[in-house]
Amino acid sequence: MAIIWYRVGFILLSFAVLVAHSAPQNALVSQLPGYSGSLPSKHYSGYVTINEATGKKLFYYLVESEGNPSKDPLVLWLNGGPGCSSFDGFVYEHGPFNFEKTKQGLPKLHLNPYSWSKVSSVLYVDSPAGVGLSYADDTSEYITGDLKTATDSHDFVLKGYMVGNGVTDEAFDGNALVPFAHGMGLISDDLYQETTRECNGNFYNPLERSCEEKLQEVDREVDGLNIYDILEPCYHDSAAKDATDIKIRLPSSFLELGATERPLPVRTRLFGRAWPLRANVREGIVPTWPELLSSSDVPCTDDEVATEWLNNEAVRAAINAEPKNVSGDWELCTNRIRFSHDAGSMMKYHRNLTMKGYRALIFSGDHDMCVPFTGSEAWTRAMGYKIVDKWRPWISNGEVAGYTQGYENNLTFLTIKGAGHTVPEYKPTEALNFYSRFLAGKAI
Repeated sequence: MAIIWYRVGFILLSFAVLVAHSAPQNALVSQLPGYSGSLPSKHYSGYVTINEATGKKLFYYLVESEGNPSKDPLVLWLNGGPGCSSFDGFVYEHGPFNFEKTKQGLPKLHLNPYSWSKVSSVLYVDSPAGVGLSYADDTSEYITGDLKTATDSHDFVLKGYMVGNGVTDEAFDGNALVPFAHGMGLISDDLYQETTRECNGNFYNPLERSCEEKLQEVDREVDGLNIYDILEPCYHDSAAKDATDIKIRLPSSFLELGATERPLPVRTRLFGRAWPLRANVREGIVPTWPELLSSSDVPCTDDEVATEWLNNEAVRAAINAEPKNVSGDWELCTNRIRFSHDAGSMMKYHRNLTMKGYRALIFSGDHDMCVPFTGSEAWTRAMGYKIVDKWRPWISNGEVAGYTQGYENNLTFLTIKGAGHTVPEYKPTEALNFYSRFLAGKAI
């Protein structure tokens, strides 16, 4: 199970179930503050107790399909981080509503025409305990890792899975940024050739000082960019201003307050929760942002809409969540867990699942510099499977929406043209298009 160091979407697909008959009636959500109409489908939410002795409880929010919930597939959505709430996906990416920030009061909710609940039931789970609205009475439960988190998850009748812009392998993803920056025209050909020569192609674990110096030069060249989408402006958090340690490799655009005159639609965040450049998955304890930056906030971010909504006690009561004095404040990405990356490369898990016949879609926004598509393309190719669908464009609404390559054993790699790290947030139409086709077992 891929629990990813970066904040990425990860979903599992199970057989269709009679969701309404499975969820307890006292979990039914009848209304949501900020939304005045009837809900587009039935919603259920509440807690599942994982460990009675320690009071470990995981919070879930279930959105029934707006189509035919008894026949449409059920999708489990898990955000990564580790430590980031799956309400990130609900509020900002593909949930049933678009959240509009208001000058006063709670955000206003509008129906999202590109919600993934148009074609499936979606189960959002805050995992592990300590993340989002999930909690434990015994705080020792907040010391966790890949394997412990996986064992907390209930078994599903799995049919397939999707991974969006997810870190998978230390070497492949760690080496992805330099080729990406060169391919996108962010660094010169001379610098690319010099860096490749000095590092001997090993960009993620420099052994020579000359290699480290070239990598620092690359970092300086991409310094002013929003690494979650290199085309987007970055709104900045002053908490990151003093983070200047070169080992952190945080772009300067995330270290100073900034502004943009570019109008952003309701769906788009004041965006850019950035991890350090080339901070790929490694064994051991994953540092939290406060540990990285000696501050209390994730830098370059404004997630006020979700924060205000989910910390409102009326909202919590409506969604059957515990009040703040029990489960704590909701944060996009928490610092209260101590997470160990103890599962190593995810490639062995992908191989195990695909060899068993499960369908896998690995998709990447092609303008994400945090987890560049070059790394995902490289590791899917390195699985060694025979190519059964050669590299080609895929089409959405009559336009090229990206590129795809299919392999034997039901493994598909897909890019989304112009999308950043959280694909449905940037390209909601195209995301719903490939999502619907994948669920239906159709070619993309």
